Amino acid sequence: MAETVLITGGAGFIGRHLTQALLERGDKVRILDSLIEQVHPKRTRPAELAEDAELIVGDVRDEAAVLKSLKGVDKVVHLAAEVGVGQSMYAVDRYTSVNDYGTAVLFQQLIDNPVERVVVASSMSIYGEGLYKTVDGKLMEDVVRESRNADGSWDPLDEQGRPMIPVPTPETKGSGLKSVYAIGKYVQERLTLTLTKQYGMGGSALRLWNAYGPGQALSNPYTGVLAIFASRIANGQAPMVFEDGQQRRDFVHVRDVARAFVLALHEPKADGQVFNIGSGEDRTVEEVALLQAAAMGRPDLQPEVAGKARAGDIRHCIPDLTRAHEVLGYRAQEDFTAGLAELAEWVARQEAEDRVVEARKELEMRGLVA
Repeated sequence: MAETVLITGGAGFIGRHLTQALLERGDKVRILDSLIEQVHPKRTRPAELAEDAELIVGDVRDEAAVLKSLKGVDKVVHLAAEVGVGQSMYAVDRYTSVNDYGTAVLFQQLIDNPVERVVVASSMSIYGEGLYKTVDGKLMEDVVRESRNADGSWDPLDEQGRPMIPVPTPETKGSGLKSVYAIGKYVQERLTLTLTKQYGMGGSALRLWNAYGPGQALSNPYTGVLAIFASRIANGQAPMVFEDGQQRRDFVHVRDVARAFVLALHEPKADGQVFNIGSGEDRTVEEVALLQAAAMGRPDLQPEVAGKARAGDIRHCIPDLTRAHEVLGYRAQEDFTAGLAELAEWVARQEAEDRVVEARKELEMRGLVA
């Protein structure tokens, strides 16, 4: 049966793909989005947003805009958020206002205007470091990496000074909040699960790994790492990689992320739960930079390895997707190589302003890179 779904922040990267997925299944989509300049430089309706979607331009912190957006809505996907680990460490008031207070305003209105279900976009960043094991096979859940090791290496060490091995991180692992962004995502997640249960609504949280694909904001230096790499490469510059480039990440195509949200919106067994959403394949950041440069026809642009870390960054975190498989029936469908080729083709049609150096200088000036 067709439903009306409100997507807060729905004019953004993930929201546009989710909008398309919902429209294809026959749902109606309404979007509440403030069209901030960092993501939408022209402050106008994105050309890639489906014409059939209703767009309300407004801030999630505006009670009147939220109330207007909720009228006649069956379900809500809450994507509205400031995004960027590094930037969150100095734009503290802005990130906390949008991510924490914005979610509070949404739920204040939902108390008197309840919907069937709310699914919120959470983040892998709430884990901090992922799950590790020692060379002896002992699982280590509370790994904290304060700084670079004395020998110059970057991997967390066990009590004997041996590098630990990253293993898939399940949803049962505790949080290790290392950035203002991570704190905000944790608040969004907890508010959603707490208040939906209290007021008779279904609620779920999707902890997203590194989403990529066509449509990501290329001129936003605090967006996903693949979009940042793409912007550099498109401007003839080498992709910049922090630390030694050997940190491992899971890169998940935005269409797989959209599928996960659709599943969570319609699976009753998802209520009250959190789910890791990734591809199930992990790679080093340096490897991904090399693959993307090759996909964009610039294999000569070797990654520029910084040898420095940003405040709030973690070393390794890869997802255990068992719960998403078993409860949601979620499995990533997009091939990574094909996804990079698709991204390269899309980037070739765009104008990408490279603002990465500017963003790095901002972080260095504030002592957030060392």
